Amino acid sequence: MITERTTWLAQNLEKLYEEHSADMLFHGWHHIWFVTKKAVEFARELDVDVELVEAAALTHDLNYIVEVNTEPEVGKELRAQYLATAGFSADEIVAIEQLVMEGHTATRTAGISDAAKALSDADTLFKALPVTPILLAGQFIRENNIDITRLANKVVGEQKPLMEQGIYFYTRGAKAKYLGWAEINLRLWENVGDALENKDVADMLAIAKKLGVV
Repeated sequence: MITERTTWLAQNLEKLYEEHSADMLFHGWHHIWFVTKKAVEFARELDVDVELVEAAALTHDLNYIVEVNTEPEVGKELRAQYLATAGFSADEIVAIEQLVMEGHTATRTAGISDAAKALSDADTLFKALPVTPILLAGQFIRENNIDITRLANKVVGEQKPLMEQGIYFYTRGAKAKYLGWAEINLRLWENVGDALENKDVADMLAIAKKLGVV
């Protein structure tokens, strides 16, 4: 971590996530650590306040600690508590909250701030990693108590418009290194959606669920 304040945040949030590790299967410390590391990288590329971006990355998913399958605003109070204890001022906490809300995948636009772009690219990259649909998609389903149809609809519904608008990633670094991964990932989830509409596939999955396979 880059400062004493974010070092304190990281150390204490890691403990918090360890306490909730049985529930945080997708949005756990592994996710927070990765997003934070990449957010700092993108913040430096965009020449924005790296410490605020790092603090936002460390706290952006605290809503899942409060209640699973919720939106970022649910974590606002808990975020503020940790940030204040770490030494961030009231004005800084407001700025960090704005970054979290601006960078949220479901609502972000072309006009968000550069600092929010750094956070957003890091969070979006985690979803586009080639390993995510293979190793972690099932964890998302279990964590949020949803089915694969709902997840496929969520991924395509949120991410396809961003791809079509050219803002799946904002930073040059993310676009150059990872856009190919993102395009393949999106096509995969579109194929998943198509497959789930096939009756034989749906029947097969129903049998597998009854047998406890999925």
